[in-house]
Amino acid sequence: MINVSLRRFRDTDADALRRLLTETVRQINQRDYTAAQIAAWAPDNYDRQAWLKRLLQNQPIIAEIDGTIVGFADVQADGYIDHFFCSVTAQGEGVGRVLMEHLLAHEYPRFYANVSITARPFFERFGFRLVREQQVLIRGETLTNYLMEKLL
Repeated sequence: MINVSLRRFRDTDADALRRLLTETVRQINQRDYTAAQIAAWAPDNYDRQAWLKRLLQNQPIIAEIDGTIVGFADVQADGYIDHFFCSVTAQGEGVGRVLMEHLLAHEYPRFYANVSITARPFFERFGFRLVREQQVLIRGETLTNYLMEKLL
């Protein structure tokens, strides 16, 4: 078992979290989405200020192994999980489990998320159920994802 430590977000984490998200989408989600969809979801150019503002609002939890960021996730006051990403280098190492257990320790009556095709089995293992399949438009590309929820 690896030693994953969790800590609060710092604004200096923003660039590292964006790199982690981009690498994960491009390398892991490519098995379920087209190259055009991946390029729309994880573009090279993005608004750094808007990204930082979103992170400051969401206050994600950062997962680290030996001081290296290997994942991040957040849950909002209404139980909405906006971000949930694990590094390509830490897939299957328990990072996602540690992050999810931390989020679910909040005692919200309902957790919900818009989940990628790739992440759906992971969320199902934690008791999330499908509410509906969705088609979302991102930078001109339509992507399939799933609204999933877990009721406590």
